[in-house]
Amino acid sequence: MGVGAARPDDDVVLAIDLGTGGPKTAYVALSGEVLDHEHRRVDLQVLPDGGAVEDADEWWTAVVASADALAERAAVSPERIVAVACTGQWGSTIPVDAAGRAAGPCMLWLDQRGRALAGRQLGGRLAVEGYRPRAALEWIRRAGGAPNPDGNDPLGHRLWIQHHEPDVYARTAVFLEPIDYLNMRLCGRVAATQATMTLSWLTDNRRLDVTDYDRTLLRLAGADADRLPPLSPVRSIVGQVGNDVAELLGIRAGTPVVSGLPDLHSATLGSGAVDDFHGHLSISTSAWVGCHTPTKRTSLANQMATVPAGLPGRYVLANNHDCGGVSLEWLRDRIVAPDDGLGRGEPSLADLDRVAAGVSAGAGGVLFAPWLKGERSPVSDTSMRASFLNVGIDTGRAELVRAVLEGVAHQLRWILDASEKVVRHPLRDLHVVGGGAQSDVWCQIHADVLNRPLHRVAQPLLANVRGAALFAGLVTGRLAADDLGGRARVDRVFSPQPDPVAVHEELHREFVGLTKAQKGMYHRLNHDR
Repeated sequence: MGVGAARPDDDVVLAIDLGTGGPKTAYVALSGEVLDHEHRRVDLQVLPDGGAVEDADEWWTAVVASADALAERAAVSPERIVAVACTGQWGSTIPVDAAGRAAGPCMLWLDQRGRALAGRQLGGRLAVEGYRPRAALEWIRRAGGAPNPDGNDPLGHRLWIQHHEPDVYARTAVFLEPIDYLNMRLCGRVAATQATMTLSWLTDNRRLDVTDYDRTLLRLAGADADRLPPLSPVRSIVGQVGNDVAELLGIRAGTPVVSGLPDLHSATLGSGAVDDFHGHLSISTSAWVGCHTPTKRTSLANQMATVPAGLPGRYVLANNHDCGGVSLEWLRDRIVAPDDGLGRGEPSLADLDRVAAGVSAGAGGVLFAPWLKGERSPVSDTSMRASFLNVGIDTGRAELVRAVLEGVAHQLRWILDASEKVVRHPLRDLHVVGGGAQSDVWCQIHADVLNRPLHRVAQPLLANVRGAALFAGLVTGRLAADDLGGRARVDRVFSPQPDPVAVHEELHREFVGLTKAQKGMYHRLNHDR
């Protein structure tokens, strides 16, 4: 047991997980139990020029409404709440003015408008994989990773605002990541950490817990240091909740606000897969494979790296497939039941599960390439697009639904295989979290495609708020790092089945060849996107 309260498991954290679909706000005990929670949707706006934005003020309104609903139900008395912790999406950018207001919409991690600008900043006539060789070497050596020349990260976002939205840029006092923005709204202080700023790649990650930006990396990125937030230690108390905000949230004034934690980091803690190389899969809006590691590793070609973790002395593997769970939502909203007057009501995701379960493994030979917004890991290419392949006259809607579920699983297997090569170690006892993990059908498909047992964590949709709360326990001294591993219960193990495994082995060989086979066509079709 860590130092602090006599019975830390009785203490509660108000945890906020700002996903792309909107915030989840929860009361989470330091035992790992989620006592009550609320979710509010926030609309994602996809722009015709490759943009993807959200209104940061809507986030705050949703958080306040959710916290008010929790307080109204009174599952926890305010006296038990010992901290507020924020986690969520990262690699997104909010321009904030000197008064602490959003000067424009948040450019999300899906936003690709800065591609040409990022390509010019990072590349040149002698570029390799989009990078000037000497610059790439500096980024790998110092940061362990580099901004994406496809522009879908904070470097591309800042360049886009600077060059295409000069009025917004002129009003911008600081560019913030979403979780740092929420912390600012909670306690009034602008602060970031080496962890929250990782995807800007502006800190020397050979050292952990640094609180300054690297001058060489600032120069290579063309970043204006005056518009970057000051850095606090990764595990720190940023500030305290003031009287007005405390009243809105139904908690005590003076409650500490801990430093923000990206969703990858909180999922790693909340999955229970805390030890080195103890892996987890997240099937959320996006999807990824993660684990803690003792050392820094990088693969620019695969767009993955190990980055500073929430735990002291540790790194965490970072990679991403941008359209994981959103692939299924796209199928439902745009294909199965679009809002065009022809649909017969909106099916639930459980309805899609039922349809997919009626089709044998392999979806009748149909493959789905789930690259609705391009690829990121293990191949980075924003020109790629999704496709159904091997569709025949006997292919029906059920086969298409199952092919989407299987396509996302094939992408995660591809990422997993590359991840083990990058960290030079097999990942063991894979835990699965995220909203998609609520589906028994999808979990079994993943187990069959990966040919690995998958341990589903109870309440997989809430793994991130659990992880944020445990992190707050660590920061406030109520928990020690050794206390965190056993606080996520596994509710079911999905074992691979021999017949589906054999089918998917053949399909996976075809799947990993699709990028090379289709790349030329998609570059010609999407050259100006």
